Amino acid sequence: MEKQNTVENQLAHTITQTEFDSDYDKTAKKLLANKQILAQIMKGCVDEYSECSVDEIAEKYIEGTPEVGTVGVHVDDTNRLPKAPEIITGSNNEDSTLTEGTVRYDVRFDAIAPATANDAAQQDVIRLIINVEAQTAFNPGYPLTKRAIYYCSRMISAQHGPIFKKSEYGKIRKVYSIWVCTKPSDEFQNTLTRYSIRPERLIGNATEKSENYDLMSVVTICLGKPDAENYTGILKFLDVLLSSSRAATEKKKILEEEFGVAMSEELEREVLIMCNLSQGVKAEGREEGRREGISIGEIGMLVQLVREGDLKPERAAEKANMTVEQFKKVMENTPLQAV
Repeated sequence: MEKQNTVENQLAHTITQTEFDSDYDKTAKKLLANKQILAQIMKGCVDEYSECSVDEIAEKYIEGTPEVGTVGVHVDDTNRLPKAPEIITGSNNEDSTLTEGTVRYDVRFDAIAPATANDAAQQDVIRLIINVEAQTAFNPGYPLTKRAIYYCSRMISAQHGPIFKKSEYGKIRKVYSIWVCTKPSDEFQNTLTRYSIRPERLIGNATEKSENYDLMSVVTICLGKPDAENYTGILKFLDVLLSSSRAATEKKKILEEEFGVAMSEELEREVLIMCNLSQGVKAEGREEGRREGISIGEIGMLVQLVREGDLKPERAAEKANMTVEQFKKVMENTPLQAV
């Protein structure tokens, strides 16, 4: 009976799938909002940046700080622009209505398109609005592509007022909605697809300027298994980045050596949190830490740092808002991660 109670207590304290999914979602959003990561995505998916270097995109073309999970999709509160033109900030990513409630974009930001020779001559600055979504449910009960098109439509219609007034339709900015699908169905794995508006000349050969109709693009990045033929480029990059099972040292090596990512302290921390999400940290630590906003991944990261000798248990316990005894118990119940 005593053994049974112990097993039941352990099961009761194990992280639920819902909690794991929630922490994974939060960490994925933070990773995708990092400018180095966004620059990789933009180079791989957005035509305007295909000829730019990743560093150039991150340093020159992403405006301000991308907004993460704070701006909505529906009608009343989208695309708040800075009051003064010299102030550069990310677009507001919340859009809500009284009838539809609030749905928030994962990541949304403004970007400047690289100038062509013609643009430079006219001194035009072309701006884009880009939304990036991390999506685990590939078949959520509706076609995901339709939702992405709705997001694009909202980002266009919400420009009325903040960006253009009355009949100033020429000022409408192009929008992108990019969906990183981590668990697509088998036929979509390791695929990269873009949906855009293109002309179909039914009679005659009249030609309209592309900037007058090419105003929205949906991109689906569907990740898959490493042994597949298309497992390369942006597909491999994002699979490695968002994996919760790869060791942190392996991730860091691939991101640095194969993709030239400079691992800042903040980025390395988020990568380590993602790695530790799969370790199943027990509730003894989780519940104590959650009172002060400490996530599952952050506690797991502290455990990993202690095991690697980079942090003393006493200091780790303090950071996790636990006693040393509580923290040591968490370490005992946390599986070892291969490094």
